[in-house]
Amino acid sequence: MDRLSRLIVKLRFPIFIISLALLIPAFFGYVGTRINYDILTYLPEDIETMKGQDILVDQFGTGAFSMFIVEGMETKDVAELKAQIEEVPHVEKVVWYDSFMDISVPMELLPTDLYDAFNNGDATLMFLIFDDTTSADGTMDAIEQIRSIANEKCFLSGMSAIVTDTKNMAEKETPIYVGIAVLLATIVLSLTMDSFLIPIFFLLSIGIAILYNLGTNIFLGEISFITQSLSAVLQLGVTLDYSIFLWHSYQEALEKTPDDKKEAMAQAISATFQSVIGSSITTIAGFVALCFMSFRIGLDLGVVMAKGVVFGVIGCITILPSMILIFDNVIEKTKHKPLMPEFDKIPKWIANHYGILGILFLVLLVPAIWGYNHTSVYYDLAETLPDSLPSVQANHELDENFDMNNAYMILVDSEMDSANMNSMINEIKAVDGVDSVLGLEALIGPYMPKEMIPDDIKEILESEDYKMIMIASEYKTASDEINAQIENVNSIVKSYDSNAMVVGEAPCTKDLITITDKDFQVVSWVSILAVFFIIAFVLKSASLPFILVAVIEFAIFINMGIPAYTGTVIPFISSVVIGTIQLGSTVDYAILMTTRYCKERKEGHSKKESTTIALQTSMKSVIVSALSFFSATFGVGLISSIDMIGSLCNLMARGALISMTVVLLVLPAMYMIFDPIICKTTAGMTVSENEHEGGFILKHHAA
Repeated sequence: MDRLSRLIVKLRFPIFIISLALLIPAFFGYVGTRINYDILTYLPEDIETMKGQDILVDQFGTGAFSMFIVEGMETKDVAELKAQIEEVPHVEKVVWYDSFMDISVPMELLPTDLYDAFNNGDATLMFLIFDDTTSADGTMDAIEQIRSIANEKCFLSGMSAIVTDTKNMAEKETPIYVGIAVLLATIVLSLTMDSFLIPIFFLLSIGIAILYNLGTNIFLGEISFITQSLSAVLQLGVTLDYSIFLWHSYQEALEKTPDDKKEAMAQAISATFQSVIGSSITTIAGFVALCFMSFRIGLDLGVVMAKGVVFGVIGCITILPSMILIFDNVIEKTKHKPLMPEFDKIPKWIANHYGILGILFLVLLVPAIWGYNHTSVYYDLAETLPDSLPSVQANHELDENFDMNNAYMILVDSEMDSANMNSMINEIKAVDGVDSVLGLEALIGPYMPKEMIPDDIKEILESEDYKMIMIASEYKTASDEINAQIENVNSIVKSYDSNAMVVGEAPCTKDLITITDKDFQVVSWVSILAVFFIIAFVLKSASLPFILVAVIEFAIFINMGIPAYTGTVIPFISSVVIGTIQLGSTVDYAILMTTRYCKERKEGHSKKESTTIALQTSMKSVIVSALSFFSATFGVGLISSIDMIGSLCNLMARGALISMTVVLLVLPAMYMIFDPIICKTTAGMTVSENEHEGGFILKHHAA
C-alpha cells in the first residue's frame, strides 16, 4: 500500500484531471438511467398477482386503469370530454355510459349495478384503460395530458395517477435534498474541523464519487425513486467519515514530517486505507444484506449503496488527497481553531460511573424492545403523499361520491359457463365491503341482450383464455378489511376455477405486506450475522462481536421503538431497511473505539485506563461523524413532502444521534463489566488474577 500511496501523491495532477473528465460519462449515465416510481413492480415475478399483471398486459392489452370522476357537467359535455380523452396517446379505451347506449337513451335502462357504478347525484364516473403498465412513461404522460384537458371539477384517481404525482414531486425535491444535505454538512464540518475550506474539498470529492455511482446505475437499467432520492444523501452520510479520517491522519503525519507534505500525505493514505477498509466492509455488508429481500427494492437500494461506498473509499484515497495537495496553500489560509473542545473530564466520568450506565441499559432495554415490536407501519402508497396532490384528492372524491376506495380484478377461465359465473358473482357480492361486481354477465340485464354489447367492451372483459371481472370495494388499500375481503374473494373464485387469479393494486399490496414481513426478519439476521463475523475477524475476538452488535441493536431498538410511544405510523419500507442501514453505518463508531480499547489493554493499561483513553481519543471523531450523518439526513427529513423519504431520513438522523449516545455511554460500561471475558476471548490477550484498580492485570504476549 505504501508504494501505491506514493504513486497517488506523485500522480495527483493527472488523477485530479481524470476524475473531472470522468464526470462527463457519469453525467450521461445519470441522465440515461430510468427511474421507476411504482414500488409494486419490485414484487417477486413468480407470485400470482404479478403473473396476473402480465396476463392483463399480454391478453387484455392493459396493465393500468384509472377512475375519472366528473362533477356538475351536462351529459353531452361529458361525452365530448370522453371523446377528447380517447384521443390521448396510450389511452386504449374509455368506458362510460355512451359505450353501451346512445346518450339520448335514458341511463335508467342500464342494469342497476352498472348504473350505480357510473352515477351518483351530479357526479359521473369513467373507467380509463391504458395500453401500457401502471408506471410506464407513456401512461404517466397520458395522465398529465388528461389533466390538462380536464377542469378543476374532474378528478383522476388510481395507481397510475399516484405514481405520476410521486414522480413530479420526487423530481422537484431531489435536488433540494442534496442541497440541504450539503449545506448542513458544510456547516457542521466548518465548525468541527480546523479549516473553513477543507469541508468544501471533502464534499467535492464525495460529490464526484456520488456522480460516479449515479452514472454507473445505467448498467442496472433502472432504479427506484427511493434509491434515486436517498442514494446521494446516504452516500454522503456514510462515507464522510473516511474523508475526516484522511485529514486527521494527514495532520498527524505532518507533525512528524512538517517539511515534506507529499510524504505526510502518502503516510496518511496508507493509514486511511488500513483503517477504513474494516469500517467500509461493515457498511457494505449492511447494504448487501438488503439484497436478500424478496421485495426487490432491497436489491435495488443495496446494490447502489454498496457500490456507492466503494466509490467513496476510492475517492477518499485518490481524489481527495490530490485536491488537498494541489490546493494546499488556499487550505492553509483558512485554518482556524476548532470550536469543538477536547474531551478529558467526560470520559473519566463515564468510566467511573459504568455501573449506573449498565443498569440504565437494562432498564431501557425492555421498553425499547416493546416499542420496537409495537411500532405501527402503513403500506398504502397514497398515504406517503400530501393531501393537496391531485391523485389523493381524486381518491377522496371517489370515496365520497361512489363509496369506493378500491378496485381490483378477477381473471377466470374464459370457458366458465354463465351459470357458474353468475353464481360466483353473487357469492362475491355478498362479501363484506364489496360495492359492486362488474363483468360481462353484469352488463346483461333484462333489457340488454348479449348481442347489444359493443365488441370493444367485450374485448375489455374477455380474451382468448380469460374473462375479467372488476370488483369495486369500500375498503382502503392495505387495510385489514380489504385484505380479509381479498382472502374471501380468492377462496370463492378458486372454488369455481383453481387457476383463477385476483389481481390489481390491493392484492399486490396484500402480497407486499406478507413478503416484507418475512424480508424484515431475513434482512435483520443477515445484516447482524455479516457484521458479527466481520467484527470477529477485524478484532480477532469471540466476545466483542456479541457486545458491539448488542449495543448497536439496542440503539436500533430505541430508534425504531420511539414511534410506538409517540403514536407515529411509519411507512413499511422504513421498518425493513432502517435497522440494516443504522447497523452498517454506525457500527463504525463502536469499532473505532473498541480498537483503541484493545490496543491500550494490550499495552498493559488497566480496564479503567484503557476505557478512558479509548473514549478520550475517539469521542471527538464519533461526535463529528454522527453529527455529519445527522446533518446529511435531518434536513431532508424536515423538508420532504414524500413521507416515505422523509420518514426514512428522520429515522436515520435520529438513529445517528442515538447510536452516538449509546456507543459513548453504554459501550464503555460493557468494557468495564465484561473486561475479564473480553481479555480471555480476544487474540493477543491474557489476564492475571492479581487485582489492579479493581480489575485484572493484562499480560501482552509479544508473539
